[in-house]
Amino acid sequence: MTDLTDSSPNVGRGAFSESRRFRAMAVELGVYESESHLRARCAQRIGISEDDILGLRIARRAVDARRRGRTHDLRFVFHVDLDLSPDAACGKELARALKSGRAREVEPTMLFEVPEVDGVRRDRRIVVVGAGPAGLYAAWTLATNGVAVDLIDRGPALRDRGRAVVRFTRTRELDPENNILFGEGGAGTYSDGKLYTRTQHALEAPILQTLIDAGADSEIAFDARAHIGTDRLHRILPRLRARLEEMGVRFHFGTRLEGLVRSEASTVSALRTSAGEIPCDGVILAVGHSARDTLRSLSEEGLILEAKPFQIGLRIEHPQALIDEGRFGPGADLERLGHAYYSLVAKSTRETSAVHSFCMCPGGQIVAAVAQHGMLCTNGMSNSRHSSPYANSGLVVSVGPGDFGEGVFAGVEFQERIEARFFDAGGGDYTVPAQRVRDFLKGRESSVLLRSSYKLGLAAIRIDELLPPRMTAALRGGLRKFDKKIPGYAGEEGQLVGIESRSSGPLRIPRDRQTRLAAGFANLWPVGEGAGFAGGIMSAAIDGARSAWALLGHHESK
Repeated sequence: MTDLTDSSPNVGRGAFSESRRFRAMAVELGVYESESHLRARCAQRIGISEDDILGLRIARRAVDARRRGRTHDLRFVFHVDLDLSPDAACGKELARALKSGRAREVEPTMLFEVPEVDGVRRDRRIVVVGAGPAGLYAAWTLATNGVAVDLIDRGPALRDRGRAVVRFTRTRELDPENNILFGEGGAGTYSDGKLYTRTQHALEAPILQTLIDAGADSEIAFDARAHIGTDRLHRILPRLRARLEEMGVRFHFGTRLEGLVRSEASTVSALRTSAGEIPCDGVILAVGHSARDTLRSLSEEGLILEAKPFQIGLRIEHPQALIDEGRFGPGADLERLGHAYYSLVAKSTRETSAVHSFCMCPGGQIVAAVAQHGMLCTNGMSNSRHSSPYANSGLVVSVGPGDFGEGVFAGVEFQERIEARFFDAGGGDYTVPAQRVRDFLKGRESSVLLRSSYKLGLAAIRIDELLPPRMTAALRGGLRKFDKKIPGYAGEEGQLVGIESRSSGPLRIPRDRQTRLAAGFANLWPVGEGAGFAGGIMSAAIDGARSAWALLGHHESK
């Protein structure tokens, strides 16, 4: 392990690393201090000598922008992985640091390869349905272990997909199979390319390394707000596909799953698709949360689904300069710090539900994330340089059966009703309903709207009346609380647009905890956001890879 920015071990060389490693937690540096001071700070943090540190690597870096009183005392906070001398690794100082939480032992790095896969498991042809992160990394894991893989997706390869998105923006004519939600890379291709997640798993490092090898910035390996950017994803994804093809994966774009062919009740022997039958020995189902028609048809064929709570809300947009100053204070060095982001939570009260921000895009834009005629949904994205003058984020509230009723597809129908309501309110041409924050709080229409990054136009609409009353009340309470954390957040320069309805999915496909098989199936593995087991690029990629492990017979202890 070399100093500071050494990346993860090479991918594919065994299942686990052998050496023990320890992580110094919450090591602080001033904004203008050099990272060369980290060795000394780590030693001080865990009570050992600098000479006992044989190697170190930044595991995580974040900006601490919390205000202390009325001042902004900015600092960088690091978690640093350390290789220690034998004496230090067994010493009392480290033991005390481990007990106090100033250090922890690092979980061994897991790689994609599974040792000793038996021939029966390896000599199978698996069809992966969906070319989003869950499907791509399920395919990567299987191919790494010598399994033959066909990967199908209803949408196109990225070049054709990009052309269709440009055409939609120019003409407002939607192609239900070729859009921001369907195609190579999944819905995340046209989001922010964010890679941070609450899912802590040792597969994160090798997944990030594959992206770095394909051209992503090496800092994604440790940046707490790791982000690729839509522009760079459009260069990286074709390189990942080329590598997968070298590994033997066969891609079938423009191929929609239409049904299952079974040799017996629990065993899938082929898939019916828009391009004909594809024989298989197993299926990894990674369709994403917007393939509602596919999930409905599979439900009719016996796939068990269940409703689950999900989040729905609006997007909020501000000048990025307002967020920068609110988080960092006036005159902050943005070259050093980068544009400010935020993650805000307003806890529930007796009167209102909890609200939290989601998919915050510094220097980004709001887009229409749609794949169905007559419906409207928004999302946020940004390019790698965060070059837009706008900041936007989702503000979402959790909804459950008390809001949408009973029945497997009740949540889907609730989503669709709200999406159709916003589509119609905007004029039926993907113009988005908008309301300035102050007007939303006071319950009045906005006489003048602010400029926006959304390219298909805004219509001044009472969004507070389009939403269910419980959601409007929760968002009003959250906005007032967030204004105390970022001055001006609920002020004259804030604007709400809607609807943000696909931050999570309303369905789950039940599966066995250990085998990860769908209930009632001997060879179908549901994965990712569409199956209800992930909530973003990284968590979906990890879920796909872990299910591929299960298919290969490797079951984790937790």
